[in-house]
Amino acid sequence: MRLPVLATVILIALLGAGCRDDGGDQAPVDAVEGRVSSGSVTISGDDSEAASLTWSRPQVELDGEEETAGEVREQAEVALEQDRLFDDGDSAIPLYLALLDRDADDEEARAGLERSRERVLAMGDAALAEAGEDIVALREARRVAAVARAVWPDGDAVEGYLQRVDLAEQLWELNRQAEQEMQAGRYGETGGGALAILRRALELSPGQPRAMQNLAAVESALIRRAEDAADEDDFETAARWLEHAGQIRPESATVPDARARVARLREGRIARLRDQGVAALGQFDGIARAREILGDLLRIADPGDPDAAELRERIDLAVHYGLFRPGQVFTDALETGGRGPRMVVVPHGAFTMGAPEDEDGSTDQERPQRNIRFERGFAMAMTETTVGEFRRFVNATDHQTRASRRGFSMAWDERSGNFVRSSNVDWRSDYAGRRADDAMPVLHVSAEDAQAYVEWLSEQTGRRYRLPSEAEFEYVVRAGSATPFPWGEGSPREGSGNFTGEQDRSEGGRSWSNAFDGYGDGHWGPASAGSFTPNAWGVHDLAGNVSEWVADCWHDNYRRAPRDAAAWVNPGCRMFVIRGGAWASSPDQTRSSWRAPAARDTTNARIGFRVVREL
Repeated sequence: MRLPVLATVILIALLGAGCRDDGGDQAPVDAVEGRVSSGSVTISGDDSEAASLTWSRPQVELDGEEETAGEVREQAEVALEQDRLFDDGDSAIPLYLALLDRDADDEEARAGLERSRERVLAMGDAALAEAGEDIVALREARRVAAVARAVWPDGDAVEGYLQRVDLAEQLWELNRQAEQEMQAGRYGETGGGALAILRRALELSPGQPRAMQNLAAVESALIRRAEDAADEDDFETAARWLEHAGQIRPESATVPDARARVARLREGRIARLRDQGVAALGQFDGIARAREILGDLLRIADPGDPDAAELRERIDLAVHYGLFRPGQVFTDALETGGRGPRMVVVPHGAFTMGAPEDEDGSTDQERPQRNIRFERGFAMAMTETTVGEFRRFVNATDHQTRASRRGFSMAWDERSGNFVRSSNVDWRSDYAGRRADDAMPVLHVSAEDAQAYVEWLSEQTGRRYRLPSEAEFEYVVRAGSATPFPWGEGSPREGSGNFTGEQDRSEGGRSWSNAFDGYGDGHWGPASAGSFTPNAWGVHDLAGNVSEWVADCWHDNYRRAPRDAAAWVNPGCRMFVIRGGAWASSPDQTRSSWRAPAARDTTNARIGFRVVREL
């Protein structure tokens, strides 16, 4: 066991032993300055640490021959070089003292003893540097103190060193006491305890490492209490513990980081309660259960919290108007008469967007993969926007599409077997430039034309319609799948969509050179909207028929993409993203994660669009 307080008293007694002349039992001082005739220091008491504060000078026998003295000097020099300073009779200090005992005028011995003093104090300071956390180092520092006090009782350097040892003792004891308080859970956040003791230690030695570590440990303990309270949804208590912790080391970033963690925990808990409340509304007696959940949410949320407001609104809607259900199909009335496009409610959830590294046909444009969560469902048009739907918009607004203004678009040319620039082709035209039926997906429209349509639809219905984001498009095209194609691997199942099939033939008998093996859908060019089987969420033709504009600006990959499902838009961007395979797309371009850039004023026979509506 350590007894630092007693050791401190002993050191103070030692400091006074060489500077009084009160007739007491003081060791006599020789004529040689800076040494005593006896190296013994007597300490009363039965302290087990006392031995480290005493030094009994080892005896060295010398005869009077000069030759012997020279050998002893040489022996002392070797011992000094090897840092054997005081442990036994072969050590430097006892040897030099013996030489001076024999001849007080031995200048070589005096110089050697001075060098020994410098070395022994350096050794002591090295021990003190480690003494804050190492009791062995502290004991070594005490041992050096005993030697220094016994041999050089009056030097300023020795006195300074003894004061440093005394300070180290005090710091050790204060840290020990603080650690005991911490083990007992008495941190002192409201006074006393470990904090008060540590502050005394830091007053003695600002920045002392062990005290600073203990201070950080107190801070961490209070943060743990805050996090434990937060785990129990007691965020008020958590805030109090964090307030106490924040006063310990105001300059540290630890508490602000903890506040952020607790805030995220609180936000997550609030979000879960909101989701539970919304889910409860679809159950028997769900309104009463949702109100109970809202009460729990309000107890931990700040006034005006948006999640609480949303749940309250959803409850109000359930009471007065009812709610949409996942998979529900609906249309909105248009102000000018008629109905908007048929929409289906997409369930909220999460998915992994993009292609894995080992997916055949994928590129780095589809990576890195990222997890996207939809906190709220949305509605998507069941089919691409049709020529008839777009006609209603043009008739109501006199909108001039890009292709109409410039007088041409890119259409299929059977003679060349390619897409060529064709005059007098616009939204009223089919893939080959002929007049299109109203049930066909609208083609030859730019991203700007599509945006104009959704803005008109929003004005007509009073609801927010827009182009889907890339994340929303891939989420719905996958419909819960994680395979390269919505249907899985390999060729599609019969009737699943309008894709480039090995069995497809053009009017002139052309076939595809890069197509799905063994597949045929009977179409060369787009089919009427909704001709094929919808996916698991009731949406048609996302993977085939025509590719579609989405709201995102083009970026070469998903690095730095939004963390949520929002469109990644840069003001004034010229390149937009198209998604989904088309009737003339290769199999690789039919994959769920496929994406490609297109100038926003691009028009051709392969690209159309569909709309989404926020709920």
